[in-house]
Parts: sequence; C-alpha cells; structure tokens
Amino acid sequence: MYWPAGMTPAESALFVHNEIVIDAPAELIWRWLVRAERWPGWYSNCADVKIVSGGGPDLSVGAEFQWRTFGGHLQSHVLIFDFPRELGWDAVGKLRAYHGWRLESDRVGCRVVTEETQNGILPRVLGWYLRPKMLRGHQLWLESLRRIAESGAPP
Repeated sequence: MYWPAGMTPAESALFVHNEIVIDAPAELIWRWLVRAERWPGWYSNCADVKIVSGGGPDLSVGAEFQWRTFGGHLQSHVLIFDFPRELGWDAVGKLRAYHGWRLESDRVGCRVVTEETQNGILPRVLGWYLRPKMLRGHQLWLESLRRIAESGAPP
C-alpha cells in the first residue's frame, strides 16, 4: 500500500486493516469505488459526497471531494489512482487521515484490501474507541461493495 509521508502505520496513532474476496473482476469493483457520489446509495456510513474539482462523475488523480462519514465532515484529495489496482485519498477534518484501497485479482475474483491511518488529537486520545468503530465501518463498506459489485456494473 502506498503511504504518504508521515502516514505509514508505524507513524500513525491509529491503523485499521480490512479485506474481503469479491466474486467480480477488479475493473468492475474499481468502477464502483471511483463513483464516489453514489457511495451513499450502497454504503450507509457516508453521506453528502460531492466531487468539488478534478473529477466527475468519477474520482480521478488529484480530484478533491467533500463528504460525511463516521459523523464528521471531511475534505479529501485523491493521491493514488492506479487503475485497477490501487486507490487512495487523504482526509482532513478534526484529524488527518489516509485511506487506501488495493485490488488483487485471484482465481476466485478479487481480493480487496482497505487500510486507513489517522493522526491528530482525536485518534491519539480516543484510538481505543475509534479503532473498533472503524473496523466495523470498513467491514460494512467492503461487504456492501461485494454485494453491489456482484450485482453488476454501476449505472
């Protein structure tokens, strides 16, 4: 996984890792991931996704987007866009975060890994509380992605 400077798991106050196998090709899963404004339709832990610049209707390298997740408003920039293998963005709000996705084709379909690191006062003080919530939220995202990707291509 690509990590921006200062955001590796070893340098961060909080790190989570989730993964799942999806019975769909990486290219199709990628299309669901980059169609960010549609996330709220299939992933219940986000809302109000709006691509502000550099993309639309899909995320692209350098795209900036705003959204709500885990109860917070975030500003994000796409830092990694390696079709259809790796996607990653930063997030700035009451913390600094990096969220990456890695897609690895295998004989069953595609192994999807999502990892996130966070720095700032909130993850430093409340990491014990935030980590289990993030693990559950990211697992929900993966399971929702599997359901929607296995149903077909996005509109």
